[in-house]
Formats: sequence, structure tokens, C-alpha cells
Amino acid sequence: MAGQYYEGIGRRKTATARVRLHTGGTGTITVNDKPAGEYFGRQTDAENLAAPLKLAGVDTRFDVTVKVSGGGDTGQSDAAAMGVARALLETDPELKALLRKAGYLTRDARAKERKKPGLKRARKAPQYTKR
Repeated sequence: MAGQYYEGIGRRKTATARVRLHTGGTGTITVNDKPAGEYFGRQTDAENLAAPLKLAGVDTRFDVTVKVSGGGDTGQSDAAAMGVARALLETDPELKALLRKAGYLTRDARAKERKKPGLKRARKAPQYTKR
């Protein structure tokens, strides 16, 4: 896939995705050298990745390659969707309001809360015995 491309990086939980939109494409989406539908176990994760392209109406104008690492399937899918949205901004800055309203440019800051000493998990305390 030589030629011009636009790049964007997305993150979610512990997942990081590096996305490239290659101009003059046919709409194929590959994630870590596999088709998106094959890479993600759930169809919704693959659809979520393509959602910013469909929203902007350019889902057949670009070929998308994604290199993603860390996290689970949904985290990787959300990170890739954010990367796609950021790369789309490079192609056309006028899409910013549309993508922002749909929530694709907002980093989801929720992450796993750390375990505290004396507790079993982040907030779960051992059972209390009165006597």
C-alpha cells in the first residue's frame, strides 16, 4: 500500500492503536495484518472501528490499516475508532464538529482502579465479623 496516507493515534484503557488511512482505496480495513472481521471476535467491535468512516460518508474512499497493541478486544476497537477519527480530521478539518458530537474525538479516561492494601480488590473489603 504505497502512496499518500493520513495517520492518527487512539488510546483506550491499556490499548493503543496506530491508524493509517490510505488514499484511493476501496474500503478494506485490516487490523494487525488481518481483516477487521477476522481479527475481532465480535462483529460489533469491527463495526465500531468503521463507524467514524460511515459517519463522515467516506467508508469506501480509504483503505485502513491499524496496528494495535495492549488491552482487550473492545478497548482495542475503541482505540482504533479514535485513531480513525483523528486521521479523518487530517483529511478534512471541517469534520471536527461532526466527530466531536458523536464522541469519537473524546478520550475515554476510565481505567481499572488499583488494588488497595487490606482489601481484596480496589473496593471489595474482606467480610466483617462482629464477634
